[in-house]
Amino acid sequence: MILGARLAVLGLAAVSFFTISGAEAAPKAAGQSGAASWYGPGFHGRLTANGERFNTHALTAAHRTLPFGAQVRVTNKSNGRSVVVRINDRGPFVGDRVIDLSKASARAIGVSGVAKVSLTRV
Repeated sequence: MILGARLAVLGLAAVSFFTISGAEAAPKAAGQSGAASWYGPGFHGRLTANGERFNTHALTAAHRTLPFGAQVRVTNKSNGRSVVVRINDRGPFVGDRVIDLSKASARAIGVSGVAKVSLTRV
C-alpha cells in the first residue's frame, strides 16, 4: 500500500515536471532573423501540416515551431516592407531558412527568391 502511494506521487511529480518543462519551451519568433523563401503554384491545393488546403494567394507561411494560427510580422530587411502572415504549415527544412512564405506573402514584401527577414510575433 505504501509502495503504491509512493509510486503514485512519483508519477504525478514526473508528469508535472514534463508539463512545466514543455510550457517553458514555448516557441517564440520575437527577434528571430534569417532567410525566407516562398512556395507557390506547385503546392496550391495540397494539404498543409494543419490540415487545410494551401492557398498561394493567402497571407500564410510555414514555420518549424510556432503554433498553427500564430500571427507573425515578417519584415524584408533589404527594403523595410512587412506583412502579417498566419502560420498554417511546417517548414522550411532547407539550410538556414526560418520561414517559407506563400507567394502572396512574398510578393507583399518584395521577395522573389530568398531574402533576409526578421520575424515578430503579433
